[in-house]
Amino acid sequence: MAGVMFCEPRHLYNIINQYRWRSRLTEPNYLCLLDARSQREFNDSHIITAQRIELNPAGEYLIPNPEELGYVRFCVVYDHDTDYQEEEKETGNSAASGTEISSSGSMCSQDAGEGDALLHARNLEQFTRHPVLLLKGGYKRFSACYHFLKSKKTLWMPQELDTFQPYPVEILPAKLYMGNFKQASDKQIQKDLKIKALVNVSEQPVTLFAEEGKSLHVSVPDSLEADLFSSFPTISHFIESLEIPSEMQNEYETKPGLCGTALSMGEPNLWMPSHRHL
Repeated sequence: MAGVMFCEPRHLYNIINQYRWRSRLTEPNYLCLLDARSQREFNDSHIITAQRIELNPAGEYLIPNPEELGYVRFCVVYDHDTDYQEEEKETGNSAASGTEISSSGSMCSQDAGEGDALLHARNLEQFTRHPVLLLKGGYKRFSACYHFLKSKKTLWMPQELDTFQPYPVEILPAKLYMGNFKQASDKQIQKDLKIKALVNVSEQPVTLFAEEGKSLHVSVPDSLEADLFSSFPTISHFIESLEIPSEMQNEYETKPGLCGTALSMGEPNLWMPSHRHL
């Protein structure tokens, strides 16, 4: 069995927003997102593309497509707001969450119904090749951070997923993102993520803010052979002027660089020319 691992809200955010030429949510074996809350809570709102875990007439929890779960890259389970005690151990799997739930891990619950997510995750792990991810803080914490990824839709058609517009990859929680030109110039994304400054790495300068906001243009040819590293001091100085470097240093002082963090959430070919504008 692959086990069960914690999943921070920002990791799920990045999983949802991965794309190549279109959103990876269109891939049937990419993400299985399961909601362990009540029917009423699920109907009120849930994370986009989530399915509710239901009971059969015998009172047993149904396993959605167990024969297909073995091929799913990310299987994520969440409940309302359950959090967990620190009975966890470090692992090297940064693509998931970095910590694995010990076999004796206990839960901090305030309501009798809380903790269902861990129960379901344990039931699912026998069907998966990759660790089942357990969302820390549940729906309450995720929706507080990413309210724009809530939905009441229970069935997503393939053409709807085709038109889903991913958000930029989150590098530093609520502080630093990396995306493409289309995302950087999208006014709704700027509003949802509270973007106040932009670094535009491209050949031609463009206007990305309709209203007041700071921006830096770094002229670099749109090519895989382009020299980005010589521009890093300029970019770092600009970021430093925004007064977020201390948080960045604390977050990553013992981890790989920012680009490596973004890459760990996607596939090896994520770092393409179209991803170097924000």
